[in-house]
Amino acid sequence: MDERFKNLGFYPADILLPRDTDMTKWAVVACDQFTSQPEYWQAVEDTVGDAPSALRLILPEARLGSPTVESDIAAINRTMGEYLEGGLFRTLPDSLIYVERVQSDGRVRHGLVGMVDLEQYDFTPGSGALIRATEGTVLSRIPPRVRVRKDAPIELPHVMLLIDDPDRTVIGPLAGEPAMERLYDFDLQQGGGHITGWKLTEQQVEAVAAALTALAAPEAMERKYGMGGAAPLLFAVGDGNHSLATAKRCYEDLKAVTPPEQCADLPARYALVEVVNNHDEALQFEPIHRVLFGADPETFLAEFRRQFPNACEGKGEGHTIEVVWAGHDGYLTVPDPKMQLAVGTLQSFLDEYVQAHGGEVDYIHGDDVARELGRKAGNMAFLLPAMGKEQLFKTVMADGVLPRKTFSMGHAQDKRYYVEARRIR
Repeated sequence: MDERFKNLGFYPADILLPRDTDMTKWAVVACDQFTSQPEYWQAVEDTVGDAPSALRLILPEARLGSPTVESDIAAINRTMGEYLEGGLFRTLPDSLIYVERVQSDGRVRHGLVGMVDLEQYDFTPGSGALIRATEGTVLSRIPPRVRVRKDAPIELPHVMLLIDDPDRTVIGPLAGEPAMERLYDFDLQQGGGHITGWKLTEQQVEAVAAALTALAAPEAMERKYGMGGAAPLLFAVGDGNHSLATAKRCYEDLKAVTPPEQCADLPARYALVEVVNNHDEALQFEPIHRVLFGADPETFLAEFRRQFPNACEGKGEGHTIEVVWAGHDGYLTVPDPKMQLAVGTLQSFLDEYVQAHGGEVDYIHGDDVARELGRKAGNMAFLLPAMGKEQLFKTVMADGVLPRKTFSMGHAQDKRYYVEARRIR
């Protein structure tokens, strides 16, 4: 293991990339996107056809409830083995990859692909780990993902970690550097934009290690947050926390039956991720909306007013939430809220409402998609305001995790696409 990264929880990795493959058909969006839009995943199926594709190595969450889910998981693991044995992948040993992603809005997001040490990650609220969750982890979402990962020989990452690097010292210097080897450069399917990746030189790897070390220093924490004595937070999970939590659970299960002196060499101890600077201009925090299925608007509104007697229809001072159902598009405002964020006010009520009255909540990316779903009979959509990203790190350090599904980094089609892979067995 590279000693320059020893105290950072982030390392170069042996990265797998497909060779002699149509990369547009290979790369597909994160499995937890478009969960209420099976037509999206059917379009991906139609595009991929019989070509080698990451689609054959993941289980879209839209299909988690399928009666064939167990055979689907077995097919995924079998295909992973076939791709490995058939020589589909080439290995980039001990490497970091610099990524430029042209988003659907034309902005360019910059990232760095490597692996994190799961010993340095903790999703427990209030944790002092170097790598922390930003939002509450729904423990019930982990077991289905464990079923996919536990016997898998490789992983494909959609985890994106954030660093708070206002001076752009880690990833910024990589842009435009001519010395790097270009690894891939292609259009992403289904409106995902374009992606290009380069392998860092040895000198660049050295510079990344030094810059990350400086970011984690006590004086940096004091300067940015006024918390010099607090446990440093170097990486905050922006996307894919449940995927990373699943990797952690699988590693802990394996660790329990492995001699301690062998744990550091377990491939499952590490997980492949992309690191993005929180100050990247292309990175926008988008709200994650809620859609309630099996809803009766009259009952909902009566319970809402009972819970929040001062709530009023229309926009006002306090927490304002857009509410859509068939034939209606308006606003509810809760004055003098007890929660810091509107998402906290809504989520706490939804949890109690569903428990008492039934129904099911889904988490939706994109205003238009949420409104479209909300207008269908029996549904209600709740559109939330965006959270300012500048307070993320300080809030997590001071108060712990945010309410679950508080924010999303960009639109659904701008999420991470599966390109790279890594052996975990």
